[in-house]
Amino acid sequence: MKLTGPLERVLRVLTANPSAQHYGYDLMKAAKLPSGTLYPMLARLQQDGLVDSEWEAQREDAGGRPPRKYYRLTAEGLRVARLELAQAASHSQARQAGYGTARRVPGSTARRVPGSTTRRVPGSTARPAPGSAQ
Repeated sequence: MKLTGPLERVLRVLTANPSAQHYGYDLMKAAKLPSGTLYPMLARLQQDGLVDSEWEAQREDAGGRPPRKYYRLTAEGLRVARLELAQAASHSQARQAGYGTARRVPGSTARRVPGSTTRRVPGSTARPAPGSAQ
């Protein structure tokens, strides 16, 4: 599963109270997603066996409102969601700590040109890049 930002928000809502049932509009508000993003995502999660859904019984006091479809994580869905959210949190912490990011030396204007075999070091003459044939 590729954990996108919208999917992460939906999984956070669903895992906050795993036994609770959420209807679509409730999820849209909580995850701040449009229906065109949310419902296809829920359909994929359901197809993958990670979410169950059921329609509410039509209530007489609903005032003409159509029945709601409620969604809830399956046991496997809860396991996968917790794993994905934990991995996302650890990757976020690593990025914040600066791991896996390139840092530019302050004041440096040197840039590597794709396909070039030399590297420019500010204040020096051009020389072959390490590991290149001379």
